[in-house]
Amino acid sequence: MINTKMKSEVPVIHIGIFSAPEISFTLSSIFLDKNGEEIAGSWKARFADEEILLESENGKIMTETDILLSPLSADSIFTIKAVTIGVNFHWQRKEDQIFKGSLKFIIESKAVTAVNIISIEDYLVSVISSEMSATSSMELLKAHAVVSRSWLLAQMEKSKSFHIEGGKYESFFRTENEIVRWYDREDHLNFDVCADDHCQRYQGITRASSPIVKQVIAETFGEVLTYEDVVCDSRYYKCCGGVTELFENVWEPVNHPYLQKVIDNPLPPEGFNMQLDEKENARNWIMGNPRAFCNTSDKKVLKEVLNDYDQETNDFYRWVVKYSQTELSELIKVRTGIDFGIVINLVPIERGVSGRIVRLKIEGTKKTMIIGKELEIRKALSKTHLYSSCFTVEKKENNKDTFFVIHGAGWGHGVGLCQIGAAVMGAKGYSYHKILEHYFKDTLLKKIY
Repeated sequence: MINTKMKSEVPVIHIGIFSAPEISFTLSSIFLDKNGEEIAGSWKARFADEEILLESENGKIMTETDILLSPLSADSIFTIKAVTIGVNFHWQRKEDQIFKGSLKFIIESKAVTAVNIISIEDYLVSVISSEMSATSSMELLKAHAVVSRSWLLAQMEKSKSFHIEGGKYESFFRTENEIVRWYDREDHLNFDVCADDHCQRYQGITRASSPIVKQVIAETFGEVLTYEDVVCDSRYYKCCGGVTELFENVWEPVNHPYLQKVIDNPLPPEGFNMQLDEKENARNWIMGNPRAFCNTSDKKVLKEVLNDYDQETNDFYRWVVKYSQTELSELIKVRTGIDFGIVINLVPIERGVSGRIVRLKIEGTKKTMIIGKELEIRKALSKTHLYSSCFTVEKKENNKDTFFVIHGAGWGHGVGLCQIGAAVMGAKGYSYHKILEHYFKDTLLKKIY
């Protein structure tokens, strides 16, 4: 764990941008390879015979098992072509992205992975502009900067402890009748974080960061959330749907006292029993329209907090998805790799404190099985990801056809900071200290470097 009583230097981090058999990139100014040779211009990096082959537009060729290109100047930039963003989400696409810092290529699974090496504070300038609009309120941006910085440092420390202890991160358990999986640190052994939503959305300097973002990073420089002098494993997502979830119901079975149930409203909404782990209470909550910070249709606030592709989703607070029985059966077979036959029923077995389903029973004509945790459920019930696992299911008959109607709440895992709720709080005049106090109970803000 990071000792927050000791000041340290600004950390440098390694970010995995993406992997492909071949990656095209352009060095807009002079970089140096590990032998001190100058390199610039347009290049391709591809996996060939257990090495990385670098080929320039002029026909120059270099081969190495790993390649490090360092900028000659702090202002030097490079562009990576056709980076896939929003992997497996409904808005997945490719775009060219521009980066500062060093560029490294490594081999992973017979493909080339591009890695950006940069200081954590420069990284955060991009994250804040990539995760949301750079035009967001200053208090929201400050809160997000602290949360993102805290999360990253906690993840780096967690990875370091695994390497030191020589342990293997276990995130998958299976029996004959149940599959439990969560997605966290198991994917990234060769860099600190990835550049996509699996970790934190990072798109270099592609998203134009405003002077406000740079000011926000400067004014929160080195600030982290702490609990009992340990940097918090702070989390965030788009919309809680009215109530936040416990960490252990989404990831490993570890309780973090600062990641607890939070009602996203100054007062508990009237007319609802807030024991949302119970079936009828959860159904009434999801089918209702309770007041909450994140229950907003304010286009100005949403435009400030959501980038263009995120605004393609408008029904984030309450939403409905409908499948025919045939569609659902085929979808679940494709997404899980398990042939349940014709799906007869979807039965929530266990819900968390926000109403999110932790364990879901899928009943079919060939097989019945329980799956969890929340992301595994979301992946099984959508071609990309269901908005959240906080849902209730109606089975309907119509002209001899059977349909499953899924009524849901929220967008994301629901643990920690609700971005849309925090945006509304910022617009209402709450300070970033108050926003952090709301979503992360009993924490302290500390400057560690």
